Amino acid sequence: MKVATVHSVCECQAGLSADLDERRVVLRGSASDRARHRALAAPATAIANDEESFSVGWACPLCTRNVLRSFTKSALSYREA
Repeated sequence: MKVATVHSVCECQAGLSADLDERRVVLRGSASDRARHRALAAPATAIANDEESFSVGWACPLCTRNVLRSFTKSALSYREA
């Protein structure tokens, strides 16, 4: 299976990432607290993942915000899982 990873930053400065499969379905979401150097699970979902431009939404476990970021299908780089 091939996997692509998208990254973003929450308003609280937590680093957010999500692993997507080839159909752009979220396999795993995570958040990293840069101040304390720890990684936490962050629920994530892909929205309109069959379009060229799609969004990923995270529930940030550090500040409880819902974060929505847009990405482009053609910009994804896949690697073997």
